[in-house]
Amino acid sequence: MKAALVYTSTTPELIELVEREVRKNIGDEAEIISLQDPSILADVRAAGYVTAKPAARLMNLYTQAVAQGADAILNICSSVGEVADSFQPAARYLGIPVVRIDEEMCREAVRLGNRVGVLATLATTLEPTKNTIRRVAREMNRHVTLVDGLIDGAFGLDQEQFRALLIDAAMKIRDQVDVIVLAQGSMAYVEEDLTQATGKQTLSSPRFGAAALKRALEAKGLL
Repeated sequence: MKAALVYTSTTPELIELVEREVRKNIGDEAEIISLQDPSILADVRAAGYVTAKPAARLMNLYTQAVAQGADAILNICSSVGEVADSFQPAARYLGIPVVRIDEEMCREAVRLGNRVGVLATLATTLEPTKNTIRRVAREMNRHVTLVDGLIDGAFGLDQEQFRALLIDAAMKIRDQVDVIVLAQGSMAYVEEDLTQATGKQTLSSPRFGAAALKRALEAKGLL
């Protein structure tokens, strides 16, 4: 069994966190392929949205994963999650599911409340995450109100400084929300701290994405 992890952000902390969660779910015997292209996210940030060229490079990573024998693919970056959505017809034809790291997190947020706060450091991640929450809410026949928590000044901070900035942003919106979503997987290490500080359930994507990857492999009879 072989799972491909597709990254557009390659910080060591994110890679370590995602791979740890994936191993928890699919075991140590599974082979993991790591495909990375940080220029995709760099181009998206520069343009302010997903343009054709980075989308094409991401789709090329998916096809590389298929060519290398992947049984399922986990798309790590929420900024380009809608590219993964657009690839689904090809994925069904190929028989290789492309799982979004954040979709089940968004579903859980809708299950937990009608007022969802979304924390992000990039507008290019904030908007796709909000779009996903709206989509899954429609699929679940639920109405949600979204509260933005776009955090400025986070670039280049160490983990403790970033933690303090996230907690401050979450405290500002806590009275307006039922649940808080962390739009970027790299924020996951602050999940429990935010839940404790705000008194509101806070969700991060890696554990949900890894569980969804497991279910995709189970559906193929591989686990």
